[in-house]
Amino acid sequence: MDTTINDLRWKEVICVTDGTRYGYVGDMVFDLESGQAKALVVPGRARFFGLFGPREDKVFPWNSIRRFGQDIILVDGLPVVRGKEKKPPVK
Repeated sequence: MDTTINDLRWKEVICVTDGTRYGYVGDMVFDLESGQAKALVVPGRARFFGLFGPREDKVFPWNSIRRFGQDIILVDGLPVVRGKEKKPPVK
């Protein structure tokens, strides 16, 4: 099955062990030296109408991906949580 990175954005990430639905792919992590994909990133949802900023991103290492389907991506294990980096205040 051939696919593009843009096509992955329309696939939902679901855990095979407990059925948790994490959301849709928002980004990918690549190793530029080797050209290999390292991880899929599911962006955090907005909290309380966006007033408190988004939740943390969930990063799924490439070795946790079990299967790519037509509409979903099955993963095994818990994601690595990546917080939003805050910029230091400008003085």
